[in-house]
Amino acid sequence: MSGVYPAVSPRGALIRKKITQIGRLATMGLILASCIYPAGRSASVQAQNLPNLGDTAREDLSPLMERRLGEQIMSSVRRDPDYMDDGPVSEYLNRLGNRMLDARPDARGEQSYDFEFFAVRDPVLNAFAFPGGFIGFHSGLILAAQSESELASVMGHEIGHVAQRHIARMIAGQKYDAFIPLAALALAILAARSSPDAAMAVAAGGQGLAIQKQLNFSREAEREADRIGFQILRDAGFDTNGMVAFFGRLQASMRNYTDNAPAYLRSHPLTSDRIADIQARVLDQRYRQVEDSIDFFLLKARIRVLQDATVQGLMDSKAAFDLQIKSERTEDKIAATYGLAFVALKQLDTLKAQTLYNEARKLAEQSKSAQSTLTRSSMFASLAIDIAVAEKRYPQAIADAEKSMQQLPLSRGLVYQYVEALIAAKQEAKAEVFLRDQVVLYRQDARLQNLLAKVYAAQGKQALQHIALAEAYAIQVNWKAAMQQLELARREKDAQYYELSVIDAREREWKEAHKEELTEKNKK
Repeated sequence: MSGVYPAVSPRGALIRKKITQIGRLATMGLILASCIYPAGRSASVQAQNLPNLGDTAREDLSPLMERRLGEQIMSSVRRDPDYMDDGPVSEYLNRLGNRMLDARPDARGEQSYDFEFFAVRDPVLNAFAFPGGFIGFHSGLILAAQSESELASVMGHEIGHVAQRHIARMIAGQKYDAFIPLAALALAILAARSSPDAAMAVAAGGQGLAIQKQLNFSREAEREADRIGFQILRDAGFDTNGMVAFFGRLQASMRNYTDNAPAYLRSHPLTSDRIADIQARVLDQRYRQVEDSIDFFLLKARIRVLQDATVQGLMDSKAAFDLQIKSERTEDKIAATYGLAFVALKQLDTLKAQTLYNEARKLAEQSKSAQSTLTRSSMFASLAIDIAVAEKRYPQAIADAEKSMQQLPLSRGLVYQYVEALIAAKQEAKAEVFLRDQVVLYRQDARLQNLLAKVYAAQGKQALQHIALAEAYAIQVNWKAAMQQLELARREKDAQYYELSVIDAREREWKEAHKEELTEKNKK
């Protein structure tokens, strides 16, 4: 468990600059809802007979508009250096989240949101929800969770905020506030995770009070999310005691914060009555012992390494794994060995990484509870591919990726690794054919378009390269950049009739989409 809660982030100045730059470009003044805990609040959600909001809230922010807001915010979040773009981590969080949503389908709301769960690199215990079903977790919170049920309790709470449309309710009650640039607000929330100076940069822009009002969930909303989350936690088959345990640890960790902590954190106190309310609910439930999956332990090992990949950070992770490997619990030994292999890979000691990986895999094969992980998740497969690529064993990496994709056809991370291995092996033609099929199946995957652009660049297909980049920007709702790429594509010498037709069609389509978006914004 991380015991570090920095008051000031070394990236504060960088984030301030980003906030200023993007704030000037943003034109929408609607809100970003973030659920921030004083030390990373515990959680959960209801989905059965969810109450509908009144007409006032709907008029201010429709479910469709709420989703669009979330998508625009996420386009900024994904560009943040602290966004964890890691396949196995993303797949674990989304698998866990969808398990909870499957237990209470109504939590997806009227629009049946496709929730997205992601992680950000930050040692502070925290989690947050964006409009439309986007839920983020700090790496520090994941490491602090001592069981899968504890992590699920946080996830359930955040789902509750989205399911109950607390964001729309706040807009209904605060619609007379000055407009807040949406992208700036998204970055402010990320900055405020652990950096008061970055948060103050927003306040210095004359919008601090309005932003603070937007970020504060009412105590009643917090308790409502607790109650709903508890129901989802229970119905998804998790141990409801996990919520109580995590609440207690969060309350204790609040002592690590000083008066210099971000105001956003101080404004969300973890009250005793919230804890008492959940404790009372647990007493009414029959005790259920829930075994943690091996994936949970592997997730924490992977997160520990990804949280700080500096020289010192990797040394600290190695020390933690060296201690953990002495545990008598099989899951700890497997995760620690896996973590040491990942550390060795990051330190470019590929021979040691391969040896430790083989040891971790052997331990998993010998453990009855861990065997399913070898074919059910990408934790081991992803690391094996990365090691093979690092050692320039490209045929092996490609073969491993193809085999793993057959076992896990829905794994997006394996798809990206497969393409990168093909590019490294200079098999661009094969990568192009594969990616063309993928972009048809996953039309809203900007990363696929960026990979396709990379393949076209390696082949010298300049017009197609710019078209692919334009597609990626359009998916991210960055119309200006998308149009610029189309213009660059039009000027390339290899732009033939087909490419020019695609450019003209996309230009008309995106101009109309942008026009509709501006019209909808002006109605607010």
